[in-house]
Amino acid sequence: MRNEPAVEVTALVKRYGTRAAVDGLDLAVPHGSVTAVLGPNGAGKTTTVEVCEGYRRPDSGTVRVLGLDPVTQGARLRPRIGVMLQAGGVYPGAHAEEMLRHTAALHAHPIDPALLIERLGLESCGRTAYRRLSGGQQQRLALAMAVVGRPELVFLDEPTAGLDPQARHATWDLVRELRADGATVVLTTHFMDEAEQLADQVVIIDGGRSIARGTPEELCRGGAEGTLRFSGRPGLDLASLLKALPADSLAAELSPGSYRIEGKVDPQLLATVASWCAQHGVMPDRLAVERRTLEDVFLELTGRELRR
Repeated sequence: MRNEPAVEVTALVKRYGTRAAVDGLDLAVPHGSVTAVLGPNGAGKTTTVEVCEGYRRPDSGTVRVLGLDPVTQGARLRPRIGVMLQAGGVYPGAHAEEMLRHTAALHAHPIDPALLIERLGLESCGRTAYRRLSGGQQQRLALAMAVVGRPELVFLDEPTAGLDPQARHATWDLVRELRADGATVVLTTHFMDEAEQLADQVVIIDGGRSIARGTPEELCRGGAEGTLRFSGRPGLDLASLLKALPADSLAAELSPGSYRIEGKVDPQLLATVASWCAQHGVMPDRLAVERRTLEDVFLELTGRELRR
């Protein structure tokens, strides 16, 4: 039923030995939407998607994809979904065009493979064995195989990893067209700009749990209402600057000579900063008002340290 989520995950747990890769995760994906799942390495993104695809069996919790259990009702579900894995899923010796046409033949009303070959720039490698394709060509072929059957729901795991800018934008356009045609898309990505450009809903997971969700605008609206950035000479007296600003303002030197002020950014704040700079003989360069980015939100929620 269309009023039910296309994907509904409740209290999902998946363990590998003693480690919980997914630990009580909840997720709901509306029909006809693009949902981006973000998280640091090891957060549980790929495991969650693989459980939804039916490749892994959950240890506990419930998973429904298009109203079906992907484990016990996989035979009914698989014809209705498209899957793009991070790697694999293609015979190493098969030619690119041969593999795509084979995949198309498995579906009742596929997209013409020739259209996807042209659309994704695979014309020059149609007779090349999969194992001899570049990483970017393999990615584009996997994407074509995921969508050629006109699926109701598409899972895309890191769809633009390793792609050049032209191929990235071609992939983005294809995702937008899938949504416009009524398909539901779930994608994992490490690219924050990709999530901002494509997603109706962003879900951030860490430690196997969902820690934030909302539209990109909703997530970026939280916390500071705005950010003022400017450049000047290194080592400005930020304590003095903060005394001139409203009490809830924050100021930091991000790198030598690059400054950020967070708080309620309004004309009065701009005037105060300009006046302080004038009093201290500072010529502010590239003075710009910015909102928080999705990357800012992601780092605030998951931390800035490297994951190992």
